[in-house]
Amino acid sequence: MASLSLRNIVKRYGIGSKAVQVIHGVNAEVKDGEFVVIVGPSGCGKSTLLRMVAGLEEISGGELRIGDRVVNDLEPAQRDIAMVFQNYALYPHMTNFENMAYGLKIAKVPKEEIQARVDKAAKILELGHLLQRKPRELSGGQRQRVAMGRAIVRQPQVFLFDEPLSNLDAKLRAQTRLEIQKLHRELGITSLFVTHDQVEAMTLAERMIVMNAGNMEQFGTPEEVYSRPATTFVASFIGSPPMNLLKNAPGGRPGSILGIRPEHLDVGDSGWALQVETVELLGAERLVHARLGDEMLIIRTHEDQGAPAIGSTIHAQPREDRLHWFDAQTGQRQ
Repeated sequence: MASLSLRNIVKRYGIGSKAVQVIHGVNAEVKDGEFVVIVGPSGCGKSTLLRMVAGLEEISGGELRIGDRVVNDLEPAQRDIAMVFQNYALYPHMTNFENMAYGLKIAKVPKEEIQARVDKAAKILELGHLLQRKPRELSGGQRQRVAMGRAIVRQPQVFLFDEPLSNLDAKLRAQTRLEIQKLHRELGITSLFVTHDQVEAMTLAERMIVMNAGNMEQFGTPEEVYSRPATTFVASFIGSPPMNLLKNAPGGRPGSILGIRPEHLDVGDSGWALQVETVELLGAERLVHARLGDEMLIIRTHEDQGAPAIGSTIHAQPREDRLHWFDAQTGQRQ
């Protein structure tokens, strides 16, 4: 295992005045054995950043260290990493055992050691009864476990996951998230996991890097990112539903945007007067979409409170200790 250090990492495509910079000086120190999630919308640069760590994309500037080695100019095979892809990348003509063992076979690892490593990985992933089948005989979740098993047997210093759950349905995604958490607890290998799904990021990460347009907006624990978002982008991206961001809130500060989470607005007899536009019923909770002047906001309420009528006026009091203020020009937290 090893720590991972990204120091002012930059990516450009093209040369000279026509060069386009897509990653803008990312700095992050990932601790030995830590599970870090890189999250952001499509096109934000998260997969490009992961591919630079893997050696699949050239680093245009900055320094990348795995352990005590600078690896900027090393080939992927020399970096001692293992990667799990979105599309599994399994050989259809091979059995699952052969898929998991293939990299070790190419590296001329002795047969007895290959057998032992594959058996150990199969036990961790509960794949022992599937090793002699071929990938086409498996479900999507089982195929992804085989792909993870292939990475495990490599015994790398760093695991890299590139949106590995995005091909699975919602139930399998939730199940496989639990398996990945269990896997990390057992192996303790430094891991970078890329996803566009903020729920996935919040549930998996020990710390998370939030990316936006090639910039690292925030690096912190899920609790830190949720409770104290560094920018309006983070506030609007992390959380389901996202934080309400109001430019013209009653009692607002000049030049500031007020942020308030939907669960931190209390419906009662006092507070902001809001007109209800729609209500989402989500089992034990309700999301009330309401208008405050010319702005929309969302309130999270419990089933015991009942659902307000569409078009009615309700009052909601924001909790004073849960207000967030952001600079209206820069979007930075104040």
